Amino acid sequence: MNQAQAAQFEADGYTIVRGVFDAGEVTEMARAFDGIHARALAGGRSWRDRNTFFRLAEDAKLGSILRLVQWPGWIDATLERTRRDPRILQILEPLIGRNLKQIINQMHWKAPGAEAEFGFHQDSRSRRPREAFRDLARSYVQTGIAIDPHRAENGAMVVCPGSHRLGELPFDPTRPSLHEALDDADLTRFGVDAANTVVVEMEPGDVALWHVHTLHGSGPNRSAMDRRFYINGYVIAENCDRGEWAFRDGEPCPLEGAQNLVHYEELYSNPGPMFVD
Repeated sequence: MNQAQAAQFEADGYTIVRGVFDAGEVTEMARAFDGIHARALAGGRSWRDRNTFFRLAEDAKLGSILRLVQWPGWIDATLERTRRDPRILQILEPLIGRNLKQIINQMHWKAPGAEAEFGFHQDSRSRRPREAFRDLARSYVQTGIAIDPHRAENGAMVVCPGSHRLGELPFDPTRPSLHEALDDADLTRFGVDAANTVVVEMEPGDVALWHVHTLHGSGPNRSAMDRRFYINGYVIAENCDRGEWAFRDGEPCPLEGAQNLVHYEELYSNPGPMFVD
């Protein structure tokens, strides 16, 4: 990360690092996405095995679709290796150091024509239980690797520059962003001018970063191309009681052994594998 990118992250709550992964590496990630996508749809229902979770949904146009996968790194070697790639640490270290745990590992998929949206939200709303996270605003960075070109027409992420300075906002806990449309009215409620939103346009292999309090969301895919996004969220290890190590003293840490508590509270009492209605 260069000084201009670090300054943009500080001022706007997001930035983009271009061309981190080359075409061959993106092809490998796309192949991994395809394999997990086929496996998830073959099951026909949402499914969990410990922290790995396939969330399926019914789309009005496409029928059964895969919305997202949590912790695909546990079941795919390419995605596991990518989450701890040294280039990711080089990007993150100026912001949050070199001792990092990971609390988000997700693949998001918007198929051509899918109505799937994410309403405007802050990632802080999902960092629960709050007592497990300390100094969240200065300890956590979300990253996303573009697998496809990201444009407005295929549901690219939309951010509100500078909104991270508002701190944590009082979102309605009964309205998960996964089930909400991208609605400017949500911004108006918080005094944010929707005219200032920015579409995060990316090329395959680019890496976006955003702050835990940055307002963001994404609209439906109105195009004929996929919009795949590999999302990994990192936190200063000493400020988080949960998650999997990603980098310890700057050294990459593979996923191995027993899984650690992240967000699934029944990890130890009801680990699966099982279908989830």
